[in-house]
Amino acid sequence: MSTLVIVESPTKARTIRNFLPSTYRVEASMGHVRDLPSSAEEIPEAVKGEKWAQLGVNVEADFEPLYVIPKDKKKIVKELKDALKDATELILATDEDREGESISWHLLQILKPKVPIKRMVFHEITREAIRDALTHCRDIDNRVVQAQETRRILDRLVGYTLSPLLWKKIAWGLSAGRVQSVAVRLLVRRERERRAFRQGSYWDLKALLEKGKISFDAKLVTVGNVKVANGSDFDENTGQIIAGRRVLLLNEEQARALLSRIQNKPWTVTNLEERPVTRKPSPPFTTSTLQQEANRKLRLGARETMRIAQSLYERGFITYMRTDSVHLSEQAIVAARSCVQELYGSEYLSPQPRKYTTKSKGAQEAHEAIRPAGSTFRTPQQTGLDGIDFRLYDLIWKRTVASQMADARQTHVTVLTQVEDAGFRSSGKRIDFPGFLRAYVEGSDDPNAALEDQEVILPALKVGDKPNCKDLEAVGHETQPPARYTEASLVKMLESEGVGRPSTYASIIGTIVDRGYAKLIANALIPTFTAFAVTTLLETHFPDLVDTGFTSRMEQTLDEIATGEAKWLPYLQKFYTGETGLATQVKEQESQIDAKVARTVVLENITAKVCIGKFGAYLESESEEGLVKASIPQDLTPADLDPEQVEFLLKQKTEGPEKLGLHPETGEPIYVLIGSYGPYVQLGDVSETNKKPKRASLPKGTDKDSVTLDMAVSLLTLPRLLGTHPETGAKVQANLGMYGPYVVHDQGKVGKDYRSIKPPDDVLTIELDRALEMLAQPKAVRGSSKTATPLKELGAHPESGEPLNVYDGRYGPYVKHGDINASLSKDESVENFTLQRALELLATKEAAGGKSSSKSKKSTKTTAAKSETATEKTAAKKTTAKKTETAAKKTTTKKAATATATKKKTT
Repeated sequence: MSTLVIVESPTKARTIRNFLPSTYRVEASMGHVRDLPSSAEEIPEAVKGEKWAQLGVNVEADFEPLYVIPKDKKKIVKELKDALKDATELILATDEDREGESISWHLLQILKPKVPIKRMVFHEITREAIRDALTHCRDIDNRVVQAQETRRILDRLVGYTLSPLLWKKIAWGLSAGRVQSVAVRLLVRRERERRAFRQGSYWDLKALLEKGKISFDAKLVTVGNVKVANGSDFDENTGQIIAGRRVLLLNEEQARALLSRIQNKPWTVTNLEERPVTRKPSPPFTTSTLQQEANRKLRLGARETMRIAQSLYERGFITYMRTDSVHLSEQAIVAARSCVQELYGSEYLSPQPRKYTTKSKGAQEAHEAIRPAGSTFRTPQQTGLDGIDFRLYDLIWKRTVASQMADARQTHVTVLTQVEDAGFRSSGKRIDFPGFLRAYVEGSDDPNAALEDQEVILPALKVGDKPNCKDLEAVGHETQPPARYTEASLVKMLESEGVGRPSTYASIIGTIVDRGYAKLIANALIPTFTAFAVTTLLETHFPDLVDTGFTSRMEQTLDEIATGEAKWLPYLQKFYTGETGLATQVKEQESQIDAKVARTVVLENITAKVCIGKFGAYLESESEEGLVKASIPQDLTPADLDPEQVEFLLKQKTEGPEKLGLHPETGEPIYVLIGSYGPYVQLGDVSETNKKPKRASLPKGTDKDSVTLDMAVSLLTLPRLLGTHPETGAKVQANLGMYGPYVVHDQGKVGKDYRSIKPPDDVLTIELDRALEMLAQPKAVRGSSKTATPLKELGAHPESGEPLNVYDGRYGPYVKHGDINASLSKDESVENFTLQRALELLATKEAAGGKSSSKSKKSTKTTAAKSETATEKTAAKKTTAKKTETAAKKTTTKKAATATATKKKTT
């Protein structure tokens, strides 16, 4: 007698095998084995002629979905069928959420088992949990399957009905989505707010006071009993004080006059207030809060967070990572409280076990919050994890343990001081008992350091005291526009609005970036001009589909279908084929949408039109000579496009580039230009004999107006040959790349060794000795202060003799040889990884032409100038849109070099 258990992934299968008797065979379905067709090739011949076939849903026959087995899953299905032949029982053990329930149902439809069937669910992969789940199997929940199927059909109807309309009216390859389009609109609305924002300026005074050899800060808050204006008093749309506010707005002259008047005058404490504050710990993580905190603390994107969490779950380290619930089981509460007792002492335990409940009505994804697995919690150090796996587990462990700790007790202190008629305020904070903050502080990796940072100690003061003024200065401020969304803040907004499900946010954000609707720069999601065009079209013609309230109500209906409160078929019929249904709307609106208007983005204060073309966004303006078109640099965001930049780009097209002067040696003219990939300098004119003049990008942060002739001449010498390396005889150069200035030790086939050039060193002046000194230092891991220390040393490569090592990369462990990087698969552990296995992975990667590290980066390290040449050449050859899209993806986008100096920021 044997039992076949089917799970989704090989890692999960391997972990579960350890907890089941030998008569159980565990196999992986590798996710979904059946889905709606993703391309015309997958549509069966029998229905290819049907009007609805491309949609994959027969809208004329009760929305019957057309399910197909993709090519890459046919082998897996055959293997599962073969395994089932020898089984006397089938257990479907896919994840416990809607997606997992759906996968089990599809497996049942395909395998058609003639043996007894059970549905096994668990939220952690431990021996206890698996053995317990075996004794509590159930049937497949058809209502949950129905809800998931409805969601899938709904997403297909929206995407496959609206996307072709966007191809016709705006640009090929665009997509619309039920949740995706709402998320894009949120980004666009914030960018519109930034465009509408008007900056306000104000001044105040800052003092450094001292009492009993303890210094503390004081800030001006009143003059003559009238409140002094600060950033919160300004109207973002006008840059002026909000109407009706009775405040004193100081300019620089008035602030300095006040400073002179009260300088050297006596200070007196007029009031002192102490206010006790109690802080409670946050509940354990849900999918959404884990994504948010991993983004803030670890700088991980939502997709990467979920990938790592999935791996931790499948290896038995944490509970199921797709959940809306903050609930902890009794077992978990006991385990967390035991950790607190052992590590921090009984005084740090909350007096009673804390029990958290989920407020959201739609919370249904799992039974528990995300927590360490098991009846006892392994500390991060006990897990044997390393790298980013360790850091994410550490985050989950700390948050769970902290949830059972005592409240933090603090005292907030406010001191008011007076000098002449000017009132100043000092704020302090004293931590009387850290409580849960000993283990976990939101946004901080080091709780102890965070506690020190949070405390602001004021000296012992009382009313009537006269502190000394050690320093007094006038400080200018400028109000700042609304901050762009980060992945964390977008996830928080989507969840608060009830749009989509947290388990889908990672893929939604990934799609937004992949489809060119947003760029992720410095952790901010910046919408593109294409996003503006698509959002405007949908707002104008299909307002419900980008309305957060409408989308939220759709989620509620899907939840009601899962509980049996609503029927799926009437809902789909009303949504799609009713009088106001989507299909009807698209037919009515398509003829009313002017493609030229749809491709045009209207921005206030910009006289020229912003249009969406095959090669990206461009400006279009009428002049005496006719219609003028000019490409908009890819790093120029919609919020930052101003009339001056528009004028420069158009002038560059009509009057030619701005000439800096003549090259002192060749006599050729040197120009400053702005291309699709940023500002650059060019030597000479484009002609039949000189089709590719030498060009050089400006260093990041360099404004084109600050470029001098001498600087341009120096830039055009790049790459600079500094000399030869004394040990290898190979050349050492300095140059500019996509990550900024660098020096490189070029040993040809042996490889290249790079080091970034940081201030005060300069790419234009650095000498060989300094470059050699930098090259002698250990290479830093990108995005980290750590050196690239191997996770495991495997030995020497049999051909080259170079050491082969396993390193920790952003996307997990990988092995490196020369220019080739090969990632370890999810189910391969670093501990058991061998030299032979490394050679196999590297050989496979090389055979596939995959030089994923240095060489691929070299190919993308195209300067703005070279990229501009490539763009012109591509445009001249009229390359197809598809090829252009591919080329654009391969080209590195430069950051805008038009940053202006700003005064101190005020939140």
